[in-house]
Amino acid sequence: MSEMNVNQVLAQMRAMSLEAGSSKVPETGGGGADFAAMLKQTIGAVNDTQQTSVKMTETFEAGDTNVSLAEVMVASQKASVSFQAMLQVRNKLVQAYEDVMKMPM
Repeated sequence: MSEMNVNQVLAQMRAMSLEAGSSKVPETGGGGADFAAMLKQTIGAVNDTQQTSVKMTETFEAGDTNVSLAEVMVASQKASVSFQAMLQVRNKLVQAYEDVMKMPM
């Protein structure tokens, strides 16, 4: 994949958007462990995205012709966006926790 096709990238982004919009979270009664597992899985996915970005960057810097600058930049932006999204979720969780702690008993 030395050349990056813009149409392929757009098709991938559209497919990911549709997948994210149509994915349903399974509902369970007790739910505490399921949320923890989902959170752990999400953090793992963000970590994988960042590791892929780092590896692609290192490969490009080493002069490998199989990795283009466009691919490196897309991987870097994916890592950045996924990390920022995870950070916003963390901020909302902390805010919700603080709100609950401020409630009178």
